[in-house]
Amino acid sequence: MVTTSLPYDRPRFFTRDMLVCAVLGFSSGLPLFILYNLLTAWLKSDGVDLKAIGLFALVGFPYTWKFLWSPVMDRFHVPMLGRRRGWMLVSQVTVMLAVATLGWLSPQDHLGMIVVVCASVAFFSASQDIVVDAYRRERLSDATLGSGTAVFVNTYKLSTLVPGSLALILSDHLPWSAVFVITALFMLPGIITTLLIAEPTLSAPAPRTLREAVVLPLKEFTQRHGWAHALWLLAFIFLYKLGDSMATAIATPFYMELGFSRTEIGLVAKNAGLWASLAGGVLGAIWMAKTGVNRALWIFGAAQALAILGFALLAQVGLNLWMLGWVIGVEAFAVGLGTTAFTTFIAQSTDTRYTATQFALFTSLAVVPRTFFNASTGFIVSHTGWFIFFIICFILALPGMLLLPKVAPWRNAAPR
Repeated sequence: MVTTSLPYDRPRFFTRDMLVCAVLGFSSGLPLFILYNLLTAWLKSDGVDLKAIGLFALVGFPYTWKFLWSPVMDRFHVPMLGRRRGWMLVSQVTVMLAVATLGWLSPQDHLGMIVVVCASVAFFSASQDIVVDAYRRERLSDATLGSGTAVFVNTYKLSTLVPGSLALILSDHLPWSAVFVITALFMLPGIITTLLIAEPTLSAPAPRTLREAVVLPLKEFTQRHGWAHALWLLAFIFLYKLGDSMATAIATPFYMELGFSRTEIGLVAKNAGLWASLAGGVLGAIWMAKTGVNRALWIFGAAQALAILGFALLAQVGLNLWMLGWVIGVEAFAVGLGTTAFTTFIAQSTDTRYTATQFALFTSLAVVPRTFFNASTGFIVSHTGWFIFFIICFILALPGMLLLPKVAPWRNAAPR
């Protein structure tokens, strides 16, 4: 059953379960950052219009609607491998093959085919997320959920080092076909891990029918605290990451327009952001162990919103490597804090009997801004310029904070 608060203790990071969370986090994050970092840089370097690049956010449509097929993945299993491991393996192998295919296409001649391949990457990446989230929630106890989430989020972020740094640097020296093949091979650690791990012991029995897989999870969620609270919770999940998501949607083209080379972006921006994000995730887990998720959402959310203003400052300063590193580092640190608390909050809000469907519903809603609102970023920038765009993103970060008294009251935040 879902709990109202997590029984926190000192974070435990050096266990076998944490290692599995680390590898699966890397495997989950890699396809997403390929679509939102490497893809945008590839299209920009090949002369694709910024508005069209912004519209490519729509290929993330499956991340928004993955809750529609999550009951199928909860009801059925892949022979010999089980519900969680089977679907993990299918999705991971398919993502690897699709990413390797991208580099053999030309943005000028095969843009339609690129959209199709990217949509397939997004679909199977979202499918992988469904089962990885369910596996993590079922594998970890409430006492280790915060630590496991921090490890998962950190290695999820760590995966950006491949498409956002290594691949960009390689693209200055190798053809794009080789770059995408090399990037795709980084899915192998996740595939090997999936073959080695066992099905989670806390997993509830598979639903006997698709009706049970669909109706019971939604019924439990709406009846837990009533319809009103359910709607407040869904609104909060939708809004909490809206401003940050839009601010980073076309960050790579932003850096390139300021005059930074792809190698500079790979070495400075991505590395500064990566390590700061990892530090934020680890400190976020330690902080949550002391304060609880609720207060972490308040404090980290405020830091996350304020950090967006750094991009506006960078837009004014222009081509400056030191400023780029500081701005990206501060923003990534704050987002590392916020993402750890937010992901733990989502995991805490699920009932372990209906993990896949409820987790998919919550995380689908969380990425709606990334899919639909981010598609408009190119048009907004073309009319407002980068400075005003980032101010708008800061303002859009505030509504989610205003819902915290409803869904995560400060006074109810003390950990047990």
